[in-house]
Amino acid sequence: MMELITHLNFRDLGGLPVGQGVIASGKLFRSEGPRNFTPKQIEELQAFQIRTIIDLRSGQEREEVPHQWHQPSCQWLGLDVDADLRVFGDEGRERLQQGSDPAIAVETMKDAYRSIPGSLARHWPVIAEMLVIDHVPALINCTAGKDRTGVAVAFLLESVGVSRDHILQDYLKSSVFGENMVRAGTIEAGFMNSYGFLPSPGQIDALVGVQADYLEAAWTEVDKQWNGLDNYFEDAGVDQTMREAICAVLIE
Repeated sequence: MMELITHLNFRDLGGLPVGQGVIASGKLFRSEGPRNFTPKQIEELQAFQIRTIIDLRSGQEREEVPHQWHQPSCQWLGLDVDADLRVFGDEGRERLQQGSDPAIAVETMKDAYRSIPGSLARHWPVIAEMLVIDHVPALINCTAGKDRTGVAVAFLLESVGVSRDHILQDYLKSSVFGENMVRAGTIEAGFMNSYGFLPSPGQIDALVGVQADYLEAAWTEVDKQWNGLDNYFEDAGVDQTMREAICAVLIE
């Protein structure tokens, strides 16, 4: 049985190009939540000596499946980002119950992604502080590691100079989360537990998967509401000086 942590939606963001440099290996990781970690995978995770966990799940999600693998010296930041179908209200669920067309799920996902930047905004100062003081390696996670984490990682990477093309290439790797659910046969139980009903097969594919236009919806929302990512971070309390300090930590 394969136990490598990288068989989950987990990866080191090191190696992504930034101008003449790259994101340093072993500094910034992204991951799904701990629900699917096996004991062996937890051992592998502990070997990375993570110093900061940036956990974007809601309080209820964190309480149900807490991070229990990290050392006492690791700072676990529970930052509620309630822009997810599991936690942000009934509107998305009600829409999915109106019909079986996959397009309903796609539009629902886009709406969720549009709500993530605003929900994330208040948390950027504490995230930036951990990175500025070099409290790394840092791990960013939500439950699936693809939606809330996908937007947070995309914005952070772009803020230090990674191109959107490379960001999208990394984001699309998170398809592994849905693929693992299919292989494990956990789709039905997972949806019944999270949503209380089972969407159509096409809708399930849209909900557990990743699509470039999902992330594009988040970027478009930032352009619409903040007139670009620079203004978004300034408004959130992360100025250019802090972003440059983050660059100094993450880029080699």
